[in-house]
Amino acid sequence: MPDVSAHDGGSPLERLAAIAGILREYVDQTGHPQHTSDETRRALLTALGHDVADDAAAARSLDAMVKARRARPLAPVHVASDAVSAGLVVLRVASHAGARAEWELRLRTEGMIERVVEGHAHVGDDGALALQLPEPPPLGYHDLRVVVRMPGGEVAGTQTRIVTPNRFPSPAALLRGQRVFGLTANLYTVRSARNWGVGDFDDLGALLERAAEAGAAFVGVNPLHALRNAGGDISPYSPVSRLFRNALYLDVAAVPEMAESEAARALVSSPAFAEALGTVRAARRVDYEAVMALKRPVLEALHATFRARGEDARTAAYRGWIARGGEPLERFARFCALDDHLRAAGAGWWREWPDPLQVADSPAVDAFAREHADRVDFHRWLQFELDRQLADAARRGRELGMPLGIYQDLAIGTSPAGSDVWASPELFVRGVSVGAPPDPLGPDGQNWGLPPLDPHRLGATGYSYWAALARSAMRHAGALRIDHVLGLFRQFWIPEGRSGRDGAYVRFPTEDLLGVLALEAQRAGALVVGEDLGTVPPEVAPTLARWGMLTSKVLYFERGDEGRFVPTRHYPRTALATANTHDLAPLAGWWLGRDLALRREVGLLRDDDELRDCLRERDRDRAELLALLVDEGILDPASVAAGPDGVGEADVRAAVHALLRRAPSWLVGISLDDLVGETEPVNVPGVGPDAFPSWTRRLAVTLEALRDDPAFRRALGAEREWVP
Repeated sequence: MPDVSAHDGGSPLERLAAIAGILREYVDQTGHPQHTSDETRRALLTALGHDVADDAAAARSLDAMVKARRARPLAPVHVASDAVSAGLVVLRVASHAGARAEWELRLRTEGMIERVVEGHAHVGDDGALALQLPEPPPLGYHDLRVVVRMPGGEVAGTQTRIVTPNRFPSPAALLRGQRVFGLTANLYTVRSARNWGVGDFDDLGALLERAAEAGAAFVGVNPLHALRNAGGDISPYSPVSRLFRNALYLDVAAVPEMAESEAARALVSSPAFAEALGTVRAARRVDYEAVMALKRPVLEALHATFRARGEDARTAAYRGWIARGGEPLERFARFCALDDHLRAAGAGWWREWPDPLQVADSPAVDAFAREHADRVDFHRWLQFELDRQLADAARRGRELGMPLGIYQDLAIGTSPAGSDVWASPELFVRGVSVGAPPDPLGPDGQNWGLPPLDPHRLGATGYSYWAALARSAMRHAGALRIDHVLGLFRQFWIPEGRSGRDGAYVRFPTEDLLGVLALEAQRAGALVVGEDLGTVPPEVAPTLARWGMLTSKVLYFERGDEGRFVPTRHYPRTALATANTHDLAPLAGWWLGRDLALRREVGLLRDDDELRDCLRERDRDRAELLALLVDEGILDPASVAAGPDGVGEADVRAAVHALLRRAPSWLVGISLDDLVGETEPVNVPGVGPDAFPSWTRRLAVTLEALRDDPAFRRALGAEREWVP
C-alpha cells in the first residue's frame, strides 16, 4: 500500500483515498482518462470502514490512519524475494529518534527452529532502526518478534516474514526445453458412456490418457471450486469457495466404500435410479440439481459405510486430512451442513440465516456442529475423496509421461453467498463488487457480483488466505491459470447499487501477492499463466516478465494493422497460445457466425441492422484468417479461391490448430470444444440464465468416440509436422 508521506496534496478525502489505494484515474479502452469522483471515493472508503460522511470526518479519519501507521513499529507482514530484504528488519520508533537502543530478535521459522539475535544500535534521525539477521531465513513463512529497549521505554512488535523466490518455476526446466501443447476442456461438459450426466474425475483421467496418446503435455480444466450446484449457482467463476472443490466431479462408482456398501449398491441398482440416470446421460445440457439428486443419496450411503469401518489405512489417511485441513476445512464443512439444513427449511443465502448462525465462530454454530456432527463430517469426507480422486487422475497423467498433467484454473473471486465470505468476513469488503469499467461493447461496465478481498486485511493477516488459495489450486497440478491476472495489480470496484460508470480501480500489493504465489508454485513444481487479456496498464507486462509468469495470447485478439491476424511465429515465447477462451465462441461457431446470431437472440445486439454490420465485419475477419493460413502454407490457395463460404469449418479448425502449434510459445492450448466442432459457447458474458443457460452445454460426442476418430486427430492439426 502507498506510504502515507507520498500523498500530501489534495483534500483530506483525496489523500485518504490515495492511501487506501483508490486510484485517482484510469485510462479507458478508448484511450481517454476517467477520473474518480468524490462520490465514488466516499462510497468505497465507507465500504473499507472509514468515516467520510463529510469533509471534517474525512480529515479525522485521515489523521487517525496516519497516526496509527506511524505509531506501528513493525509492519504486520514482510514479503522478501531477495536475500538482503529477507534478512533486514526495519522498525519505526519516531518518538525515540537518535536514542541508543538494545534489541532482541526472535525468529521462529516455518520448520519451528527458533533463532535469537541480540545487539545494540542508535535509532536514526528519521526514527528508523535497521536490524540485520546474521543470515536470511530460508524460503517459507516465518514468525518474527522484536523487542527494543531505549531510555524511557520499550517497543515490541511481531511480524509474519515470508521469504519467496524472485521468479516462478522455469518452463525451460520443467519442460526440458521443449515447447508443448495440451487440451483444454470444461470438465462438466464432458460426455462419456459411464458418467452420471456430467464430466467427473474418472473422465478427467481418461481425457489425460487420450491427450497423452495424441502427444499432449497437459489437460487444462475449468475451475474445480466448490459450487452449490442449484439454481443459478453453477458458474465455476463464482464459487461457494475457492479453497475447496465441487462434489459434482466425484466419480461415485470409484469411491472405495462402494464395494462394501449394500445400501449404496441397492440405490444404484433400483429401476428408478436407472431411469433417472438414463435421462441425465441423454440430456443435451447439464442438469446440476438432477445430477446431484442422483449422486447425493449414494454418497451419503457410502459415507455411512466409511463411518462404520474399522481402523485401517484409509481412516488413518482421513484423520491426517482433517488435521491438515484445520479450521478452514472445519468451517467449510459446517457451512455446507448449515446450508443443507437451512435451505431445506426454506432459507436462502447465509445472510438470511438466523443472526447467531451468520457468525462462523459463534456458540450457536458450535452447538449446531455438535448436534449435526455426522452432516459436518459428510462434507469433510467429500473433500477427502475429491482430493483422492483428483490425485489419482494426476497420477494417470504422470504415468503416461505428461510433463505437466493437469492444468488448473483459479477464479478471480468467490460468491458473496459462499462459505469463504461466511468463514472470513473480515477479509472481504461489503457494499462493493468487482467488475470491469465501461467499454464500447458495455457502456455501463460489467458487475461480476463478487465481493473484493480487502488488500489491507490480506496483509494484516500475513496473506494466509492468498497462500491457501494458491496451495489448493496447485495441488495435483503441473500448471495454474490465474483468471484476470490484472486483479493482482488492481481491481475495479463498483459501489453497491451503482453502475460501472461509478466505479474506480483499487490498488493491490502486487509484489507481495506474486511473491507468495511464486513460493507456492515452486513448492508445487507448477508453471503459472496469467490471463492478461483486454486493456491492461503498462506496468503489467514488464512485471510479469520480471517474475517469469507466462501470459496469454488468443488468436481472435492478436491483430495488427487494419485488423490483420498476427502470424503466430511472432507470439512471445513466454505465453500460452490459444484460439479462444471460455468467454468466447468456439472456432466453428466463430467461423459460422453463430456467436453473432446468439448475441442478437439474447439482446446484446440492438437490432438486425447491427447484426448485419457485425456479420460483414466477421466476413472480413474470416477473409483475413484465410489469407494468413494461405501465407503460412497451411491452406492451398486453390482451396480458398471461392472465399470464406467455400471453406468448411472442419478445414478451418484443423488449419488454425496447425497454425497455433507453430507458435514459439512454451504452451499451446487446443480446446476440446474446437476439436469436436462445437458451435455454441459455454458462456455468454453479460446475460443471465433466463437469456442463455451458460455453464450447461455438454459435448456432442463421448470420450470413447475420440480414441479412434480420424476427425479428432485431424482437428488437432497433427496432419502437418510440428517441430518442438
